[in-house]
Amino acid sequence: MSVDTSLALTIDGRASAEAPLPHVWSVCLGAGRANEALRADWQSHFREAVGSLGARYVRFHGLFHDDMFVYRASNGGGFGPPTPLTAPVYTFAYVDKVFDAILAAGARPFVELGFMPRELATQTETLFWWKAHCSPPTDMAAWVELVTATVEHWIERYGLDEVRTWPFEVWNEPNLVPHFWTGTRTEYFQLYEATARAIKAIDPSLKVGGPSSSVFVPDSRYDGEYHDKSVEAATAEATDPDALPWKPVWIHELIAYCAERELPLDFLSTHLYPTDYAFDTQGVGRSISRDRDATRSDLEVMRQVIARSPYPHAELHITEWSTSPSSRDNMHDTVYAATYIARAFLQCHSLADSISYWTFTDVFEEGGGGIGPFHGGFGFVNEQGIHKPTFHAMAMLNRLGDRIALQTEHGIITRTSEDAVAAVFFNYPDSMGSRSIGGATRYVQTHRLAGEGPDRHIAHTVTGLRPGDAYAVETLDLEHGNVAEAWHRLGEPLNLSPRQVADLAAIADDLDRRSLTVSADGVLEIDITLAPWAVMSIAPRNP
Repeated sequence: MSVDTSLALTIDGRASAEAPLPHVWSVCLGAGRANEALRADWQSHFREAVGSLGARYVRFHGLFHDDMFVYRASNGGGFGPPTPLTAPVYTFAYVDKVFDAILAAGARPFVELGFMPRELATQTETLFWWKAHCSPPTDMAAWVELVTATVEHWIERYGLDEVRTWPFEVWNEPNLVPHFWTGTRTEYFQLYEATARAIKAIDPSLKVGGPSSSVFVPDSRYDGEYHDKSVEAATAEATDPDALPWKPVWIHELIAYCAERELPLDFLSTHLYPTDYAFDTQGVGRSISRDRDATRSDLEVMRQVIARSPYPHAELHITEWSTSPSSRDNMHDTVYAATYIARAFLQCHSLADSISYWTFTDVFEEGGGGIGPFHGGFGFVNEQGIHKPTFHAMAMLNRLGDRIALQTEHGIITRTSEDAVAAVFFNYPDSMGSRSIGGATRYVQTHRLAGEGPDRHIAHTVTGLRPGDAYAVETLDLEHGNVAEAWHRLGEPLNLSPRQVADLAAIADDLDRRSLTVSADGVLEIDITLAPWAVMSIAPRNP
């Protein structure tokens, strides 16, 4: 006779009252641009992100960029002027290679529709090293035809049922005028309207949303049609940025626009970097780091906005999130970032449908290739595929079950099956108070956090488990898996030899590994001390 052990699990002498644990951190991961996904190393890193980190979707820029050769209004031009075509031609060879690779890895695209093909752009200004065109189209009907042809191609290639699972996001950060969008807010809303109607005309079940706006701000810099830098001074010069009224950008306005015109809005998307960059009265830019709980606070606001809107059932997707929006922030390479993101994700698991970490790999060329193997890139892995501490933190989160048995300020215990558990604990040092980890323009600047403390004692008694089961205990801290520090001690070489790559990869994966065993009466005793900034995983050794 079998025993229902799901009723027997107790923790610290109390019966487990279980709630769902959505793995919002692994629903979607970010990447730079579509063309980078043609690279073998990008695809290798992505397969690992799917297999080890649980990634289910991936989002990137540049689907319609010229280096993907989707939109052709002319032909040739290699040794002479291009020849105009009588009508645009759409070719999907490069896009097909990218999407085939994503699906073959076991994931799906979170489709960002952008940027503008050069031959359809109203502006010649470009963004990034790879020269993205971020203007409204010269002909909205031509844009609609491009979007329609692309989506219909995907349905023909992959089937309608598959494409119905893909979210379609209109553009990226259009509030960042004139960088990601050279038009007005109204022109973006018109682009959204035309795109959303086109997608729903293909199939009403396809999901479309936006505005993919950039960060919360506490001022009115994006309230009007144009970005007015003069309103940023109070933000830049604030002595206590956390006391400012941080608010979403273009969210209320898009909701109102869509409701007035009865437009579809299946999901709201925005980006929640816990930072800001504002200009003072002298025109000097200042980087502002908000408190450690800023992401949770912003998500709570977003949930309230959606609940009170004409679209109360709209999903909420945070389509970019990281400790900062800089791809040259050396904090990204550290254990400090790993602890920060583990804490933030566990705080926010019930507040969004996805929180997409930006990005899963350092194969990322907005500012060109990175200078050196640890240059502060966003990735969980560097360009050589070496695991950063953030990779291990995400792998630990991925091992968690889908039901919460106990959650505290310093970790979580989950049920992975009827008679097994998995846990993650961390030590975000008490001496940090409400401070975030901030940023660093050079690696050595990250050392300012090394002296924070104290240690943290974690003790829990879990009963109702299967006697004799072995649990793997894995700890990341400043002494284990701290690969950027090892690189720093080598003298920060810019060009690694094959031997150095192998040695650093071994250090990156050399976590403190131990084991625990469930006693004969089904008890697992967890009694550990975590050093400052440590992140620990406890999971069944043979799940």
